[in-house]
Amino acid sequence: MKKQLNTWILLLALVALGASIASLYVHYRMIADPNYVSFCDISETVSCEAVYESAYGTVRGVPVAAGGAIWAGLVALLAAFGLNSRNPDTAAATRSYIFVLATIGLAAVLYFAYASFFVLNRTCLLCVAVYVAVIGIFLLSGGAGSASLGSLPGRVGRDIGGMLKNSAATGLAALWLIASLGVVVFFPREAASTGGETVAAAVAPPTETLHPDEVAQFEAWLAMQPRTDLGIPADGAKVVVAKFNDYQCPACRQTYLEYRWIVEKYRASAADQVKFVSVDFPLEAECNTGGIHGAACEAAAAVRMARAKNRGEQMEEWLFANQSQAMTRDQVKQGLQEIAQVDDFDAQYPTVLEQVRADAQLGQRLQIQGTPTFYINGIRINSSLRPVYFDAAIAYELRRTSEPSGTQ
Repeated sequence: MKKQLNTWILLLALVALGASIASLYVHYRMIADPNYVSFCDISETVSCEAVYESAYGTVRGVPVAAGGAIWAGLVALLAAFGLNSRNPDTAAATRSYIFVLATIGLAAVLYFAYASFFVLNRTCLLCVAVYVAVIGIFLLSGGAGSASLGSLPGRVGRDIGGMLKNSAATGLAALWLIASLGVVVFFPREAASTGGETVAAAVAPPTETLHPDEVAQFEAWLAMQPRTDLGIPADGAKVVVAKFNDYQCPACRQTYLEYRWIVEKYRASAADQVKFVSVDFPLEAECNTGGIHGAACEAAAAVRMARAKNRGEQMEEWLFANQSQAMTRDQVKQGLQEIAQVDDFDAQYPTVLEQVRADAQLGQRLQIQGTPTFYINGIRINSSLRPVYFDAAIAYELRRTSEPSGTQ
């Protein structure tokens, strides 16, 4: 029975290693060739590239997949040589080592899976393969007989010494170490933007156009969708576009970039007819039901304070330009002071936070599951549309509500 468990642990480790290496390849091609389309980019919601391009795809410029490959390579080495040791004590200790690694891997998997499914609203198939493999290794290593975890620190040196007596294990371990250092040090980084660069210029209007048949099919789909009254005043506009937003959400930043030209287009041509509204839905427990963004409530409050000084758009741009999962309250305060010269953030915060909570409560009543979620005249869009479709939806609503029989 234990032999079968050992085999399954090794196979799952190799699956995780293969998926991580494939992810690294895709990530490399994305950097090397801007026109590259990966084999796992299937749709808007099933897209490895969307996940890799987000703030969750790298840590200090190093792809998260590199950590997966390093982890899986180590587990595979332990499974191949330690679990099959003729010494029962060594085999038991190896299962304990793997269980410790699997526990660490499981924590990482839960974090990144939550970010992928509920924050980005995207599914990366290669990532899912790693998730399944890590969970399987955790369950199998925890269910097999193993040595006491408390005994591991005292025997690490002895076990490494025993491994070095096996020339094959030593060679593969050396290869693993060199490869691990190499991928961390030498993997190409994407060009970083300068602090003074505005995000507004980062994405140009797309050249994509829709065929009339595609427009007709999309408009037919829009016509069939239910509409929800959000209770947001139209102020005379014929089209109200509401975005449930989190300033630490990578997908919210992406749509901010991709839709910026659309916002500017309608502000220039139909400012009194199309109203764009940002509804706060921070994924943070202080002002919402919870989440992983530690300064999202502060960021939302900062934008509201900046709006009082007619600097709300500039504050939004600053937050998206400096977006980080590690953003702190102090950084938000510093940005607010620079952009809007607001020096009393702490004094205003309790009052403004209640306004943010009111927005979040609206999202809760609507059962918003992730950001961004859009409503275009009450039609819910759970994930981002390609820019040409987003533009087409607004144009359709403008035309529909301008007809004599049209209603908003």
